[in-house]
Amino acid sequence: MNPSVAHRSGYIAIAGRPNVGKSTLLNHLIGAKVSITSRKAQTTRHRILGVRSDAGAQFVFLDTPGFQTQHRNALNRAMNKSVTDAMASADVALLVIEAAGWRPEDATVCALFPAALPVVLAINKIDALKQQDKLLTLIDKVRKVHEFAAIVPVSARGGAGLDALLGELARHLPVSAPMYEADMLTDRPERFLAAEMIREKVFRLSGEEIPYATDVTIEKFEEDGGLRRIQATILVDRPGHKVILLGAKGERMKRIASEARLDMEKLFGVKVFLEVWVKVKSGWADNATMLKSLGYR
Repeated sequence: MNPSVAHRSGYIAIAGRPNVGKSTLLNHLIGAKVSITSRKAQTTRHRILGVRSDAGAQFVFLDTPGFQTQHRNALNRAMNKSVTDAMASADVALLVIEAAGWRPEDATVCALFPAALPVVLAINKIDALKQQDKLLTLIDKVRKVHEFAAIVPVSARGGAGLDALLGELARHLPVSAPMYEADMLTDRPERFLAAEMIREKVFRLSGEEIPYATDVTIEKFEEDGGLRRIQATILVDRPGHKVILLGAKGERMKRIASEARLDMEKLFGVKVFLEVWVKVKSGWADNATMLKSLGYR
């Protein structure tokens, strides 16, 4: 690091409509899987903090749920609150949209940003764009929509454009010493990450309806040297959801638990013994007390 260049450090709120690749982008930027992903919308439900420490800057990313414009139960309201709270505490916002085009939902999220907050626009999934001239048309269009601090085409999955994106973000961070230790990746404890990894597998390995009617609670989390003993319960809204989630002879549930365990072992760096059950809890997504116990605010 050049000693004449001041170190920068600050909070970056990642925002966007559901399923534009925010969590994939966060994981790639910090080099570890701290935010779960799937092809289904609404995979992220909590605010996830991810830290990247470089020689000249520390980026503290706040990954937020996709902003909900339609479904209005207590869960969706809690998710939307986490988005607006992150924006209020951020030094710069990172708005993520798809290269396929600007949508009304993108404008809804854009309108949430405080007037004084600099906003960097990341146009994601450029690797999926067959006609690259459409990217230039999109850039011209979004420049008329909002006065963005910068516009950077990227591929969260492939890594294209991420160095340029970090450079633009760093320009808008305040001059400051690092706020977190250099080896820190997230402020979330292993217990929380374990629940999220199980929930990710539910999203990836079950049908369209089931994931949105489920959540995960950790009943027991014991650390025993190089071993984690974890007992978890997947909450479902209806008895029929439980049957589907278990699968024939429990095979789907075995796969969910097995794949989640492997992800935990990779992130935690230790062996994991995991037991998972399924429990019917009707109406949990619209029960304020239940949501609070699951970590929603």
